[in-house]
Amino acid sequence: MLIYGLGRSGRGVARFLAAEGVRAAWHDAQPTPGDEALMADWGHTRAAPRGHYRTVVAAPGVPIDHPDLLALQAGGAEIVGEVALAARARPRLPMVGVTGTAGKGGTTVLIAHLLRESGVRAMEGGNIDPPLLDVVNEAEVAVVELSSFQLERVPGLRLPVAVITNLGTDHLDRHRTVEAYHAAKLNITAGQEASDVLVVPQGLELTTRAERRAFSAAQIALANGEVVLSSAELHPGIHPANAAAAVLATEALLTHLGRVADPAVLAQALRSARPVAGRFETVARVGEVAFIDDSIATRTIAVQAALERATPPIAWLVGGRDKGAELEPLAAAAQGRVTQVIAFGQDGEALARQLGLPFTPVGGEGGDEVMANAARAGLEALGRSGGVGGGTVLLAPIGTSFDLFRDYKARGESFRRAALTLAAEVGA
Repeated sequence: MLIYGLGRSGRGVARFLAAEGVRAAWHDAQPTPGDEALMADWGHTRAAPRGHYRTVVAAPGVPIDHPDLLALQAGGAEIVGEVALAARARPRLPMVGVTGTAGKGGTTVLIAHLLRESGVRAMEGGNIDPPLLDVVNEAEVAVVELSSFQLERVPGLRLPVAVITNLGTDHLDRHRTVEAYHAAKLNITAGQEASDVLVVPQGLELTTRAERRAFSAAQIALANGEVVLSSAELHPGIHPANAAAAVLATEALLTHLGRVADPAVLAQALRSARPVAGRFETVARVGEVAFIDDSIATRTIAVQAALERATPPIAWLVGGRDKGAELEPLAAAAQGRVTQVIAFGQDGEALARQLGLPFTPVGGEGGDEVMANAARAGLEALGRSGGVGGGTVLLAPIGTSFDLFRDYKARGESFRRAALTLAAEVGA
């Protein structure tokens, strides 16, 4: 076996194999000294990416058509990912798989929460921390966030319950076409049979052998139509569509386990649920002005949802590295709601110009200073520097974080610190 690519997923694979008493070869183009030390401690041997292997476990970030992988495949290797390895190693572990262009992380966490409140030892993993292989030995049920990258290499995966939150446009730099991107996403249901359940948005037509159960943001209900909770009772950071999908998925998994979903238990669990940090999260207030961190919002569908949910007037922080998101729907969603765009980072000003909205460019030395200036400019754009009145300073940046920050979480934390500093300054 060859572990190709370390990172979070690859280290999870290496750690799991070592605990199972399996020694593997490994390859990474730029391993850190820490990675090398871990591999040595776990008994894995560094190797060149050539030769004959039965199985290659490739990291999600490695393109499926990478020359090394193609050569290894030509030599007889099967190319799989962490998720396929987990399913084969623990075939009796029920899994709920969740994918989608937006909302998959929040829905994953919410399903795990509903299952735990229903008395099931559920643990989340996969594309969301931690790696799936870190939880398979402790979980009664694994709830797995699945990216399109992971779903490119899940041969034979059969999920008793799968969820598609939505299908939009993303990762064209990797998949090249929308059709290829959607095809990767739809691998989540490729191995399902008639006794399995696929939870999908109302109106999404696709081919599947599984039983389709459709959800919409209009009603959070069980499969028989019994309403569990009104959307008004959810935490503002939890999207009703995610809650509706989570309820149907939880009910389906409980049925798979031979249990019955209790609407009262699910309702109370939804009331107590909180959004994932950094996903449409109110991180500070200055008077009635809310500072909302949605740093992960780099997809058109996610940014549009943030614009529609935030309380106007909105000072919208836009920037980072442009990844080719569709901007026309965002310009339309901003009309009458966004007072000013605050443009920051590598492509912020270019994105703002394409949106055709009034904007203020900000700069600074380093990510934290840039974000502090952007947050302050947002507050000033609302005309609320004294902390009186309403509105939202919204970080829904469209661009990726890699121009100024190591990832979207670091960008969100920087925004949080800036917002809390402003709140302290004005005594809010």
